[in-house]
Amino acid sequence: MIMNRIGAVILAAGLSRRMGEPKLILPWGEGQTVISHVVGVLHEAGASPIVVVTGGAHTEILETLYGHPAVCVKNPQFENESMLTTFQVGLAAMPADVSACLVALGDQPQMELDTVRRLMDVYQEKQPLLVVPSYQMRRGHPWVIARGFWDVIAGLPSSVTMREFLSAHAHQILYFETDSDSILRDVDTREDYAREKPRSFDHGEVPE
Repeated sequence: MIMNRIGAVILAAGLSRRMGEPKLILPWGEGQTVISHVVGVLHEAGASPIVVVTGGAHTEILETLYGHPAVCVKNPQFENESMLTTFQVGLAAMPADVSACLVALGDQPQMELDTVRRLMDVYQEKQPLLVVPSYQMRRGHPWVIARGFWDVIAGLPSSVTMREFLSAHAHQILYFETDSDSILRDVDTREDYAREKPRSFDHGEVPE
């Protein structure tokens, strides 16, 4: 089987309004931040290249990802908080030899390596236009979109949501069923971060 190159676009242009500070640069495990952990999981799964599309926190994210296997580009329309325009910017940065792309959330460090690898394997084996993970009949992230759909994405107006795009093409989705709800979890609020962040027993830290 010929292996196709699968890249990844990380949607990281949000304004972190609910968090009140740039959430993607918050610590996540030993020596990592939320966004660097997401990049690390995708890199270990074999995604290449990894494009991080930033917004208001561009400089901070650029600094925290220094030395990591990712390229940062800025969405000039980030203030409209459209995931679609952010994704369009990321796809435009993909090299011509990339056959498909993972769509990942920058604030989803709960992403599991095994899930990402299995999504990529499903795409390599079946070559569908869309591969979407599902937990108890609910769609989650990351998901895979083949190059055959990129022109469709590029032509959509910013008023269209990613959810609407998937719903409009539901009949072309190959669902990957998973028994992990990690595909549904992210870090939106301080409460989310406090509940989800990795616990360390080093240096006498007591788990919450």
